[in-house]
Amino acid sequence: MRAKVGANEALALARPAANGHDTPERSADPASPARRAGLWHWLRSHRRQATLIAFVVPALTYVILFFAYPLIYGFTMSVEKIGFIAQSGPYIGLHNYKVEINDPVTREALTNTAIFLVTSLFFQFTIGLGIASYFSRRFFLSGFLRSLIIIPWLFPPIASGTIFAIMFAGQGGIIDETLQSLHLISSPIFWFDSSFKAMFVIIFVNIWIGIPFNAVLLYSGLQDIPTEMWEASALDGASAWQRFRYITVPLLRPVSLIVIMLGIIYTVKTFDLVIVLTNGGPDNGSQLMSTWAYTLAFQNFQTSQGAAVANMLFLFCMIVAFFYIRATRREVVLA
Repeated sequence: MRAKVGANEALALARPAANGHDTPERSADPASPARRAGLWHWLRSHRRQATLIAFVVPALTYVILFFAYPLIYGFTMSVEKIGFIAQSGPYIGLHNYKVEINDPVTREALTNTAIFLVTSLFFQFTIGLGIASYFSRRFFLSGFLRSLIIIPWLFPPIASGTIFAIMFAGQGGIIDETLQSLHLISSPIFWFDSSFKAMFVIIFVNIWIGIPFNAVLLYSGLQDIPTEMWEASALDGASAWQRFRYITVPLLRPVSLIVIMLGIIYTVKTFDLVIVLTNGGPDNGSQLMSTWAYTLAFQNFQTSQGAAVANMLFLFCMIVAFFYIRATRREVVLA
């Protein structure tokens, strides 16, 4: 009886090989047709998950390598005491932040940044809105002139700063020559010998650079407003100011939020323009938070304190982004 059972088991084990099928050892081969067919079936049945993985993994890798790691490393440097060359140092907590908050230069840089931000945004937005409203009308060469608006924004900030540094030169600069020819001044103005005049120059140049960006975005927002609403309100007797206040402003609010948010981020991180024009001078009178962080880290070799100032600036940008997201969500809910 046992001999019969053993023979049957041997026959059962030998039958798959005799029928030409793979043995258990051969079926485990990753290159086998059955294994490839199973993998292809899994990909077809999980196509959505595979697509998500294919797109998410590269993006996640990019965020980790080029955003998360520098951010964490910068925060680590700000809570340590390290020099310019050292990779790490002893942990000192928030000491660098306390030092910089109590530093008069940091306070002056913070004040200059606030003045630079508010003044630049106000004039960039108002002038940009005026230009966008003007070009919303149809007139001869309107399309050609509208395409020229973007040119100042396309210039590299270093090139723009260099051009205006030459224009605002005290001796032989085109600005002083023009003012003297109009008899508005009797002698050349040295624009970079005081904090007030230096701040005026960098704010003026930054406004000139930012107006095209605001005008183009606001122009696109104005094109989305139905002209029938303006025409109907005009027939009802609404003045131009009333049409602007009760039609243009509410319908332009989503685009305005985007313009203001991007304008805040672009303005607070302005660096190369100030370096080219004033280099933070005279006597740190035109230092911004961005240029002051660079000066601390790469000129004064106080890397930890420079990282602390940069993190303060990053925290401000995060707060702005938070309020922007909150405002846009409110717009979606109201819509």
